[in-house]
Amino acid sequence: MAGHNKWSKIKRKKGVTDARRSKIWARITREIMVAARESGGSPDMNPRLALAVDKAKGENMPKDNIERAIKRGTGEIEGADYEEGTYEGYAPHGIAVFVETLTDNTNRTVADLRSLFSKAGGNLGTSGSVAFLFDQVAVFEVPTATASGDAVTEDDLFLLVAEAGAEDLRREAADDGDVFVVEAPVEAFGAVQTALADAGIETAEAGLQRVPTTTTALGPDAVASVLRLIDQLDDHQDVQAVYSTLEVDDETLATLEG
Repeated sequence: MAGHNKWSKIKRKKGVTDARRSKIWARITREIMVAARESGGSPDMNPRLALAVDKAKGENMPKDNIERAIKRGTGEIEGADYEEGTYEGYAPHGIAVFVETLTDNTNRTVADLRSLFSKAGGNLGTSGSVAFLFDQVAVFEVPTATASGDAVTEDDLFLLVAEAGAEDLRREAADDGDVFVVEAPVEAFGAVQTALADAGIETAEAGLQRVPTTTTALGPDAVASVLRLIDQLDDHQDVQAVYSTLEVDDETLATLEG
């Protein structure tokens, strides 16, 4: 994974303050509302909604909040109408950035993002300016041991997910133990998710991500300037996800974390 994804996990590891938790809950609430609006309010019949609800539970969002978000999405109770959007641009030092948003005011969103890019020494580009540098894929992170302590073997997992349509499986280090990272085409997301669930294998993370097809390594000072922009974008109320072509090695990350 590109360095900014590692940085995101380091930020989460440092602890979720009340303000940060509020932003995370607001972001997931919008995801739930849009998913429910598009395909109905039953997680059993709506994979995107099921994923959003799982994220909410993972962030300890109260059940009542989840249920209200679903009802707002289906129109059972009044709520804002959120629209999905994507924005593309360049951070300092020529690093490509792709931003996914959910907003009830596109004029506000584009103005805010343009300002953030400009103040950081980058620029917000036009649609398609950097999208070709990213592939959208389904990504699942599977702990190497189950909650009960049973080991998940790489060979068995590979056979299971490959049959469901996955194209890549690798082992990566994580903060709380190694994980298997499964990548699959977007259209195979549901099949892989179902295969894992039917086998009783829980995922640490699951969703659609944009993976850079090429990355750029920079020195520590340049990395810090790019990460400042990525952090500011990620903290914006309308932003759901930020991806970039920045590559950061573990040594640089350790320096920044310190």
